[in-house]
Amino acid sequence: MNKTLWERIWETRTGYLMVVPTLAFLLVFQYYPAVSGLYRSMFDWNAGLAGNFIGLSNFVELFTDDDVFIRSLKNMALLTIWYLVAFVGLSTGVAVLIHRIRNEGSKYFFRLFMILPVIIPAVVLILLWKFIYDSTIGPLNAILIGVGLQDWTHAWLAEPKIAIYAVMFRNFPWIDGVSVLILLAGLQAIPVEIVESGLLDGASGWRRLRYIELPLITGQIKLLIVLTIMWGVQEYSAVWAMTQGGPIDSTQVPGMWMYFNAFRISRMGYASAIGVVMFLITLVATILNMRYIRSQEY
Repeated sequence: MNKTLWERIWETRTGYLMVVPTLAFLLVFQYYPAVSGLYRSMFDWNAGLAGNFIGLSNFVELFTDDDVFIRSLKNMALLTIWYLVAFVGLSTGVAVLIHRIRNEGSKYFFRLFMILPVIIPAVVLILLWKFIYDSTIGPLNAILIGVGLQDWTHAWLAEPKIAIYAVMFRNFPWIDGVSVLILLAGLQAIPVEIVESGLLDGASGWRRLRYIELPLITGQIKLLIVLTIMWGVQEYSAVWAMTQGGPIDSTQVPGMWMYFNAFRISRMGYASAIGVVMFLITLVATILNMRYIRSQEY
């Protein structure tokens, strides 16, 4: 006799009851704020006060009258593209190199070497790079002067034309340990038979990478692309710690502009509209990534 849905739920009620607290926390602290932000984005509203419904006026203002927001979108795109190229691309290359090391001891050492920087708080690294860029006591300018390149010295974080690039190029050599480990796990999961068959067919070196390894770790690459896009769109901490959006808003990003509008000039509704735009950008980029980057795993 086939049981109804409710009968099956009742039989497993203990499991469902154990899930209820987690689901309740998700609804209260994750989904409700997101839905509330979407709703509030259509109001001229500040916390603690009654809001006036203005429809899509906040969004219209964002894209027609807010030059700072438009500049922040450009900076966000620049940072996101750089993160994709640098962190995903270089991490993939390093993962492949480590995977091809034949000595297991050396391979373990490099895996450990890649993950050690992860234990350092991100803000420490950001402040370290702020010190490196310091125009008066920073080692970058000191090195340039020491090798006779005085003309190359700059106030790296104080010049509007180069400040955003200084923020971009921090964290040299731009390799993410967690990404390397994720890619390594994908490479190690490739069946040995496939690799050996490819080698017998002459797929060694670059051909092995192009036709065997990269297609079979597309799933991991897609995951890293999604995470990196989310990171780039939501970038806030590095800009806040290094420049606070300056000089002259040249390093402004949407996350910081949202914070400024919400807590500095008390435009909560307008800040909510910025958050909605950030969400839509992330959503569209993720859908395109999942749609057009196809995995070749079998």
